[in-house]
Amino acid sequence: MSHCFRQFQAVVIDALAGLVPGDLDLSRIAVEPPRDATHGDMASNAAMVLAKPAKTNPKQLAEQLAEKLRSHPDIASVEVAGPGFINWRLSDAFWRGQLSDILKAGTAWGDSDLGQGQKVNVEYVSANPTGPMHIGHARGAVVGDALAAVLEKAGHDVTREYYINDAGAQVDVLARSVHLRYREALGENIGAVPEGLYPGEYLIGAGQALAKAHGPKWQNAPEAEWLAAFRLFAVDAMLDMIRDDLAALGVKHAVFTSERAMVEEGAVDAALKNLEERGLIYTGVLEPPKGKTPEDWEPRPQTLFRATQFGDDVDRPLKKSDGSWTYFASDIAYHKGKFDRGFPMMIDVWGADHGGYVKRLQAVVKAITEGKGSLDVKLCQMVNLLKNGEPYKMSKRAGTFVTLRDLIDEVGKDVVRFIMLTRKNDAHLDFDLDKVLEQSRDNPVFYVQYAHARACSVMRHGEDMFKGRDLSDAALAGIDLSCLQDTDELALIRLMAAWPRLIESAAESHEPHRVAYYLADLAAAFHGLWNRGKDEAELRFLIGENPDLSLARLALVRGVALVVASGLKVFGVEPVLEMR
Repeated sequence: MSHCFRQFQAVVIDALAGLVPGDLDLSRIAVEPPRDATHGDMASNAAMVLAKPAKTNPKQLAEQLAEKLRSHPDIASVEVAGPGFINWRLSDAFWRGQLSDILKAGTAWGDSDLGQGQKVNVEYVSANPTGPMHIGHARGAVVGDALAAVLEKAGHDVTREYYINDAGAQVDVLARSVHLRYREALGENIGAVPEGLYPGEYLIGAGQALAKAHGPKWQNAPEAEWLAAFRLFAVDAMLDMIRDDLAALGVKHAVFTSERAMVEEGAVDAALKNLEERGLIYTGVLEPPKGKTPEDWEPRPQTLFRATQFGDDVDRPLKKSDGSWTYFASDIAYHKGKFDRGFPMMIDVWGADHGGYVKRLQAVVKAITEGKGSLDVKLCQMVNLLKNGEPYKMSKRAGTFVTLRDLIDEVGKDVVRFIMLTRKNDAHLDFDLDKVLEQSRDNPVFYVQYAHARACSVMRHGEDMFKGRDLSDAALAGIDLSCLQDTDELALIRLMAAWPRLIESAAESHEPHRVAYYLADLAAAFHGLWNRGKDEAELRFLIGENPDLSLARLALVRGVALVVASGLKVFGVEPVLEMR
């Protein structure tokens, strides 16, 4: 589906024929909304970017191009601004045609072929499998899932992936914690959970399941005999819990990749051997980290990756002092595996506490893909849970943190998903349990959902008014819309027409929060028009004595409902038909 800005980019390129040499690179020509809306509907930099290679004056080229654009049937007026920018306004009839296109497309409005089926791997959540999801994981889960949906709508072939960190020391701690609960299930008084083990009650069920299945077999056995079995059982149990939590949030990953399995299959050795053969691994001594003095830093020879060759600040260690691989070594193998599976474009969604890790991993992706792959890392900042503006703790079921499930039970999946996207991922987010359930324009979830519900209510009244008349989307797309002439009505259509371009820009920038901003603007414009109708009878959506205008306005209202529903679908949020 080609949106109107891309459509007029083609118009500009066609109009350049005969004005500039035919062999010029036209890829930098942009058609976009002007920074100042009073300058028109669209603007182009064509004359600015082509004047130099065409060996002409930008203002002169702009005037020539403007003259040709003036003859286009959909262009009402054209102006040349500043040193050679071209601004133009489109006819009202063109915008009404856009409303017809929206009604024909339905919620597929905004679908794009921009991605041309390019494969993208979006890895998100990837929480350690040591307990239930908490509110911090929720943000990464929603950002990753919505980003994947935006990329799909823009024409990419997206795989949603979860990386299971099941090879580190924290999984041994989990196994020991479950063994403690296993002994408890067998009737032992375990007292307070020792420091260093996971205290959450969520492990009680795992201990009981093991006690039921195996009896006292491992109650007094040495750790070496039961650790591997408990680790395997505990990780599986935690992953089942995590999958359930994610399902409650409407998040489903297509691929789960185990770090432990990858290590055992020799993928780490193979990936590092490849780098070693290319001279990118060496033994060396690092400088002391910033802030460390020679007294508290012991320089020692280490196995290092030449990260500085690929844009990192320092070369990075691959082995710990005990000779085992670092997390970084496993991540090298994991990202090489992604590339080998056919994903040149990789996106990882992490918590903000991993910010220091970004450069080294981007460096290694450049190295292992020989520059053919790219990694974008989206860091999600903390979520502050509030109630009435005050910090709030909801439960202690998990030990020390608020679980995702508690949050969903309190406010519902759709509210959690929408609110998590109302700020850019790298900005702190306040989640106020009272505000998100408030029925006011200050609550973006309510305000956007109310726009959809209000549009549905108008449609129901329309069905009563036009009993027996076909008011389907296809029928409304074919009616005469020429009586839609109010400036606010046409501004609303312009806003709806901008949805496909918004999807493309959100996909290109990997910023799904742009959708929330757009939906808030669309809802505000729609509510504003409805409110005008309360004060000015001639602006009401349904006017008994003017059926033609009422039908046209029903088409407008239905268009709003479709675009809001299209946006909410990207967010994984169900549009409501009526507010209760």
